[in-house]
Amino acid sequence: MAKRRSGAPSGQDTQDLPKVKLSWVNLKKSARLFNYINRNKGQFILGFVCLIGTAIVGLLFPLRAGSLLGFIGNDSNLPLAERQSLLTQVGIGLIVLLAVQSLFSFGRVYFFSLVTENLLKNLRDDVFKRLLQMPMGFFSKNQSAELSSRMATDINVISDAFTFNIAELIRQTVVGIGGLVLMIVLIPADIWIWFLAVIPIVTIVTIVFAKRIRFYSKQFQDKLAELSVLVGETITGISNVKVFTNERQTYQRFRNKTEEIKHFGKKYGIFRGTFFAFVIAFIFGAVFFILYLMIKLKMDNKLSAEDFGRFLMLSLFVAASLGALPDQVAAIQKALGATDRVFELIDGEIEAISMNANTNEKINPLGGEVTFSNVQFTYPSRPDFKVLNGISFAAKRGQTIALVGSSGSGKSTIASLMLRFYQPQQGTITLNDKDANEVPLTQWREQMALVPQDVILFAGTIKENIAFGKPNASDAEIEEAARQANAYQFIESFPDKFSTLVGERGIQLSGGQRQRIAIARAILKNPSVLILDEATSSLDSESEQLVQEALDTLMQGRTSLVIAHRLSTIRNASVILVMDKGVIVESGTHQELIANTEGFYHKLSKMQMDWAMA
Repeated sequence: MAKRRSGAPSGQDTQDLPKVKLSWVNLKKSARLFNYINRNKGQFILGFVCLIGTAIVGLLFPLRAGSLLGFIGNDSNLPLAERQSLLTQVGIGLIVLLAVQSLFSFGRVYFFSLVTENLLKNLRDDVFKRLLQMPMGFFSKNQSAELSSRMATDINVISDAFTFNIAELIRQTVVGIGGLVLMIVLIPADIWIWFLAVIPIVTIVTIVFAKRIRFYSKQFQDKLAELSVLVGETITGISNVKVFTNERQTYQRFRNKTEEIKHFGKKYGIFRGTFFAFVIAFIFGAVFFILYLMIKLKMDNKLSAEDFGRFLMLSLFVAASLGALPDQVAAIQKALGATDRVFELIDGEIEAISMNANTNEKINPLGGEVTFSNVQFTYPSRPDFKVLNGISFAAKRGQTIALVGSSGSGKSTIASLMLRFYQPQQGTITLNDKDANEVPLTQWREQMALVPQDVILFAGTIKENIAFGKPNASDAEIEEAARQANAYQFIESFPDKFSTLVGERGIQLSGGQRQRIAIARAILKNPSVLILDEATSSLDSESEQLVQEALDTLMQGRTSLVIAHRLSTIRNASVILVMDKGVIVESGTHQELIANTEGFYHKLSKMQMDWAMA
């Protein structure tokens, strides 16, 4: 299974997607799927009745069809006309059975399809809901393409199993076992005993092979997920691929992965082929051997033509049913592997996020008094490296706190802790004198808004992206937020105005336009605390001025936490915190810090000035 093993930090509540150890515990986990059927019990019962109906009719058909062979021999002393009448009756009976079988087959497929679609809808809803509730650390350790694969590929495999494979397994089993029972009841023992001797051998081999097939199937799905990760990363970073002319190397990586999948698929195919060959050889070998015995009995006048026909048809139906079982078992084993993967997500540890509408009330709206007290933090993936070491500061309502320092000094970690993406090992974080651990997570984040350096918009319209900050906002509120964000003018210049599609990740808009959409989204949310992560660093001068004006509007009356590399953007901050190696080495206003010629801030300022003049 593909994992991201880079140095990206992970949260305290982070978990890897574990390897699945196939066992009866996993089988029990997979059986939980049937809990979803409870919501559609009636349809499932109707489908099951139709399923059993098809199996029963499937047993009656070979009996009636086998009777036809009785008319070939001369076992009956009835007149020709009477025999022809009986033949017609048998033919009509077969037509009736076919009609009934057709109705049962339609009902089975129809009702099971209804149940399956409802099951899959609820399963998809539950998986996506759990994904939304996963902690941020989870996403830093698991590839987005792999998670998408679980939402799509694995659930489709489950769909196939519930729509077709499980029903076929039950039907073929009923026909197979029922046919054997009818053989025992209707046919002489010295014939069916040979056929029955094959069944235990096939059953034992099937159980052994099924376990291995499930293992191989799970591994095969993992390799396909790894391929999906590679494709997803390539498409996302296609500009880098082209800029560095890395098409050939990227294609080779893809080819290596598909070659690996091909070889694994070959081994998997050989294993499955061996299994099917074994079963078919035993089943049909037994049929032909018994057919040989029956012909001998018939030649010795120890077996009637009708019994010969019945057993011949029953044996063919039983052999076909038992021969199809391995394929259905393999498909269900594949579905069980997919189910294990899906339930890993559903059973994962999640954040305590409220998913109910209209239940989130803000605590002291626009209060925004933030305090960090002796906060210490270490990422679990790097337990020997303390990212924050005793951070303490306070921000009053309306103040702007700027965080500056070299890369890796802990600035972004403070923002992540403020948003409660992670929990500190020591110390406390408070908002309006309320400890973070005492406030429901959803209510806490209701107070926050983030404008990052790399804004990601959702594929949809400009209106939908602005309304992301307040889903129930009116058109007037959305337009006013756009005006305050200096976005209204460029939005109105588009032919579709607020209905303009932004494209995937907002690719149809420029960087400055995306930033202003993000600011409008934050304005609409009306947060108590605003977090700005280098919101203007990647813009040209004209766009930077427009965005900075919008940010000044957004920051009015709010507590702002500004992460900055360019010191020119934070000259007017209430307090500047200078960080180095996880500690605050200086604090004060721009004037106070720049006056200290021996301080770290003064050195940073001089370095940036020298760089700008170079």
